[in-house]
Amino acid sequence: MAIIRIISKDCHYCTNNKLVVDYKDISTLRRFVSSYMKIAPRRRSGLCAKHQRQVAGAIKKARNAALMAYVAR
Repeated sequence: MAIIRIISKDCHYCTNNKLVVDYKDISTLRRFVSSYMKIAPRRRSGLCAKHQRQVAGAIKKARNAALMAYVAR
C-alpha cells in the first residue's frame, strides 16, 4: 500500500518573519519568476495569498524601475 504524502511549501516571507516585500530586493524576487521572467503562480512559488499579491506588485514595480527585465534575453 503506497503512502501518499503531500509536501506543503511554506511561504518564504511568513517563515522568515519578513514584514515587507521590497521591490529593490532583486535576489529574493528572482526566486518567484520563471526562466522566461513570468511571475510564478502560487502553486509553484509556495507563497500565501497575501504575499503572492505583494510579490507580484513588487515585481511589476521593479520592472518599471528597470531593476528587473520584462523578458529573458
